[in-house]
Amino acid sequence: MTAPVRRTGGRSAAVLSAIRYAVEELVRERGAEKVTIPLVAERAGVNPTSVYRRWGDAAALLNDIATYHLDPDRPLPDSGDLRADLIAWAGGIVEHYRKPLNAALLRGGTPMAGERETDCLRNRRAEALQIVEHAGSTAPGGPVTADEIIDQLIAPIVYRAIFLPWTLDDDDLAVRLVDRLLPA
Repeated sequence: MTAPVRRTGGRSAAVLSAIRYAVEELVRERGAEKVTIPLVAERAGVNPTSVYRRWGDAAALLNDIATYHLDPDRPLPDSGDLRADLIAWAGGIVEHYRKPLNAALLRGGTPMAGERETDCLRNRRAEALQIVEHAGSTAPGGPVTADEIIDQLIAPIVYRAIFLPWTLDDDDLAVRLVDRLLPA
């Protein structure tokens, strides 16, 4: 007897796509603070239990959707130059959160902050680790860890996206943050 083949895509992909689209529409129309799982389920045409089963609450759903477009399978910078790769990577994250919808989704997901490790944190840490492994962790001040990158590069970007979104328009932000992380 052979094990059933698991479908990639199909109904599950269609449901996830409908839910993501519904969340984005509702945030645009009402604001993140007014998005509820029953509203999302109704807009997406799915049963609310399907949404609760995957995300648990609206904050977790918003947090996941906020990072959805930061596809973990996207190619990461891999020039072999740690500084250049971190600037390119951070610049992409800044660009993502410059979009008002993405920043609003992130703000809507903040009630769950500190409750558990989010996909956003888990994915950014994995990306930071991959960049460090490819480019090497040696910097003028010594080795750099993924957690230092999260603390000194990603955290200021996320803070700005949540509390100071207008400051993400600074074109030199990624460079300045990397310069602080990797002083010459």
